[in-house]
Amino acid sequence: MSDHFTVKMQAINDYDNRPKAANPLKIQDLTLRDGHQSLFATRGRTEDMIPVAEMMDEIGFWGVEVWGGATFDTMHRFLNEDPWQRLRTLKRYFKKTPFSMLLRGQNIVGYRNYADDVAKAFVEKAAENGMDIFRTFDALNDFRNFETVVAAIKDCGKHFQGCICYSLTEPRMGGEVYNLDYYINKARDLEKMAADSICIKDMAGLMAPYDAFELIKTLKETTNIPIHLHSHFTSGMAPMTHLKAVEAGVDIIDTCMSSYAYRTSHPAVEPMVMSLIGTNRDTGFDIKKLANINMVLEKEVLPKYKHLLDDSKVSIIDINVLLHQTPGGMLSNLVNQLREMDALDRINEVYAELPRVRKDLGQIPLVTPTSQIVGTQTVNNVLFDDDDEDYKMITAQVKDLCYGLYGKTAVPINSKLQKKALKGYERGSKPITCRPGEVLEPELEKSKKELEGLTSDMEDIILYTLYPVTGKKFLMWKYGKETPPDSVKPRTLEDVKQEEELIAKAKAGKLVEREEKELPEKSEYARTFNVFVDDEFYEVSVDEPDGPPMVTYAPPAGQSAAPPQPPAPAARVSGAPARKAPPAPKPKAPASESKPASKPAPTPAAASADGTPLTAPMPGMIISYAKKVGDTVEKGDPVVVLEAMKMENSLPAPVSGTIKSINFNSGDSVSKNDVLCVIG
Repeated sequence: MSDHFTVKMQAINDYDNRPKAANPLKIQDLTLRDGHQSLFATRGRTEDMIPVAEMMDEIGFWGVEVWGGATFDTMHRFLNEDPWQRLRTLKRYFKKTPFSMLLRGQNIVGYRNYADDVAKAFVEKAAENGMDIFRTFDALNDFRNFETVVAAIKDCGKHFQGCICYSLTEPRMGGEVYNLDYYINKARDLEKMAADSICIKDMAGLMAPYDAFELIKTLKETTNIPIHLHSHFTSGMAPMTHLKAVEAGVDIIDTCMSSYAYRTSHPAVEPMVMSLIGTNRDTGFDIKKLANINMVLEKEVLPKYKHLLDDSKVSIIDINVLLHQTPGGMLSNLVNQLREMDALDRINEVYAELPRVRKDLGQIPLVTPTSQIVGTQTVNNVLFDDDDEDYKMITAQVKDLCYGLYGKTAVPINSKLQKKALKGYERGSKPITCRPGEVLEPELEKSKKELEGLTSDMEDIILYTLYPVTGKKFLMWKYGKETPPDSVKPRTLEDVKQEEELIAKAKAGKLVEREEKELPEKSEYARTFNVFVDDEFYEVSVDEPDGPPMVTYAPPAGQSAAPPQPPAPAARVSGAPARKAPPAPKPKAPASESKPASKPAPTPAAASADGTPLTAPMPGMIISYAKKVGDTVEKGDPVVVLEAMKMENSLPAPVSGTIKSINFNSGDSVSKNDVLCVIG
């Protein structure tokens, strides 16, 4: 028996007192950020993190990711929570474990590149509120977009983790764009920027195990900076990918508690802990403590969110991600958008169009915000393009990308598309080649003035600058200027219990409780009637309790007094079900009425009575109106900016004329075909 095997068996048998490994694998937990973002649409509330916070602090994680990504957006928009307060609150419970966040470089936590003053202020406030590790990525892997935030991170004395977004154009690593040399060169660039660690960010779970081994091994030979691997479970490969990365010497991996793992989330921590017991990479984690955390999550937290989990599929993996390379969050956005537009049957057309759009836009990685940019434009193409025109409705973000406001793409953007996107673009038709932040004017002073009288707090000002429409709405709730809707209120376990009881009643046919009455005896005077509803009929009995009914009959003028006698009913077997009635023969109409009567025309919407309506081509949220009532417009002029899937669409005037009415306000949600304004 080998010495290694003996040591391993001793460690397993004496689990609680196993010796410390020579090179323990470090693990960052993502449960409180990417876990619920991937599975539950980022709807996790701070109050549901507190019950496990102190328990998680005792595990020994390298870090816990608690912030950034989509949390900043969803917290203020859907949960009526102040994102800054979450940091302060959780920091009271985590006394040992460093906090980590996902920072989108110059995008910060939004969907466009913001000015340098905003980026710098955001990092400073995040550090002040307790952030320790800034996992920083750029959707295009253009590290010029790191310059401002990295300087601020370093000035605050915090950990700068530089990310390389992992992407493919083939089933496996290689080809002309995303090959081994590409990733090694990017790692060297991060080393020059003094990164404290380097993260390979595999957002769609595309990394194959043997590609991970080759990449991690080469990175470890190339640089002395710790290497961190982040790989989603979506395709099912991530646990194998993790294990091969561990064999190649990876320093840190990302996992979730098993309650928040798998599907489009991440591998679970517990199997990895057990797999490495007794090896030189043993984490040293206590599996019993991990089990206790999961027990709390399963019993006290998850019942509030399971209604958000997509349980329409039996399989917890989506092998199609290897074909369309669509990250889980992007995929759910596409499905929801198509469903709201009654076009879910066209999802396969979207999958087919997506690679073309991605290639036209420079083979950009699919990660926020580029995944939304590609996804939304793809949906627009499928739904609105025709034989005469491609890219008929180009989003504002695609125009920004073509101008260079997001940075440099991996390969050049399709020149024909770029020219079309920049025709009439407000910044000009010639793309920039400099760092995007250099052409963006400072924003904070303008935001301060716009919030005068409501707040002067810098945290509020930053939030509003990142999200002007939804941010303003949240601040109105926060300071009591408006009442938050019921939709943003927290869901309790009592709410869950009541809903479960209601569902159980519905399944048992007891949703409507009826008073129990004694059934009277049917008399000899009971009569049977057929009741017709559309093409179906129901047989009902009518019985007058006071004896036979007295029927009177008044004949029409010129007819005999005897009422017409109905034909004798056909004999029917007792208990036989009523059958569908055959259509009654239609009387022949006089010559002057031989045409079938036409259906009455639908009443036009009141809003469109005096002019031509501009309707919403898709569900979304009103960002702004470029015109006001009384303004004149030419056909094709931008009138309304509509946000759909977090991307902005400028809707043009369908005719020339004068704005007669505007039917919604900034921040209002609209459905497809809602009349946004009327031009007369």
